[in-house]
Amino acid sequence: MEKILLETSARHVHLSQSDLETLFGKGFELSVKKMLSQPGQFASNEKVAVIGPKGQFPKVSILGPVRKQTQVELSATDARSIGVTAPIRESGDLANSGACKIVGPEGEIEISEGVIVAKRHVHMTPADAENYGVKDGQSVSIKVDSAERGLTFSDVVVRVSDKYKLAVHIDTDESNACGAVPGMMVELIK
Repeated sequence: MEKILLETSARHVHLSQSDLETLFGKGFELSVKKMLSQPGQFASNEKVAVIGPKGQFPKVSILGPVRKQTQVELSATDARSIGVTAPIRESGDLANSGACKIVGPEGEIEISEGVIVAKRHVHMTPADAENYGVKDGQSVSIKVDSAERGLTFSDVVVRVSDKYKLAVHIDTDESNACGAVPGMMVELIK
């Protein structure tokens, strides 16, 4: 079976349109810094401060396009360092998740939920899922062969959509644990 690209997802924020306007001004639109591997997704030029009870990250990237609900994705280490409780969740599963303050150049917001540690996952098209013999929502393992820190991640959720491009996403803690480097390819294990 062919290997899959491994990508590291660093801390970032997804904003709703109303929260974007509170932080940057009425009618504001994100500007594209660079396109990401997932079709239609981009890193914007804009940044915000993410503040918890014990500290802050002053320049956190905003990913676009805007979403229905504001979401902050941190690594477990990030969350602990600023004093935020952030459960491991799939993107969009925000009920009873962590809280923080987000500050932009024109305003600030307090979110009572929306801070998560993103559950590691693999994006696939329906054709990819058929090729690998897996289904949306299924848990698989990913084997990482690196020179000094090779390991296997279990409980990697399969996410299938015709809007996706094949790639595994892990956070910075996981990336550091396995010695990931840009362009690294990994093996899917059912």
